[in-house]
Amino acid sequence: MTASDLDRPAAPRSATFVVGLVLRAASFALFLAIWEISARWAGSRTLPTIEAVAAALLDELARGELLHQLGVTLGRVLAAFLVAMAVGGAIGLAMARWRALDLLLDGWVVLLLNLPALVIAVLAYVWFGLTEAAAIGAVAVNKIPTVAVTLREGASGLDRELADVARSFRIGRMSALRHIVLPQLYPFLLVAARSGLALVWKIVL
Repeated sequence: MTASDLDRPAAPRSATFVVGLVLRAASFALFLAIWEISARWAGSRTLPTIEAVAAALLDELARGELLHQLGVTLGRVLAAFLVAMAVGGAIGLAMARWRALDLLLDGWVVLLLNLPALVIAVLAYVWFGLTEAAAIGAVAVNKIPTVAVTLREGASGLDRELADVARSFRIGRMSALRHIVLPQLYPFLLVAARSGLALVWKIVL
């Protein structure tokens, strides 16, 4: 690195944001172009053109059924996501805090991680019937072990010295959680939420 590199001002965040937005838009446009070219080349009803798909969507919107069904699906996604994050997060933090509990639940977590989502969904419907609770519960059970593992790993790596400082200064539990624990867990929470939302959406569909 030369002196001129040190003197050169960093690119403003707005410029970086614009470049990222342009690249994402270009990637999406490329996807649409490939789709349209492939559809016209295949000439098959199984691969409709963008125009045909847009016409079908507009027709369903005019009927009003699409928005209703979409709302039901999004409601299931949100409910399953919140349940999975809350339960999985609590389990993961507890496993990181207590070694005995970690050993006790580790086998169950591994089992659920490797159990196909379809199997859990079928069992939920067989045991509890075709209900909303069964659907949401089956989806949440599929995501809970992933959240638990992610937050367990994050909580296991917490800085113990910061916890000692909090105890030395007699910082309350809520303040310590807000200012010491959560900032260290944010990356793991975001990873769990991002992957969890994608997984929950796919399973619900």
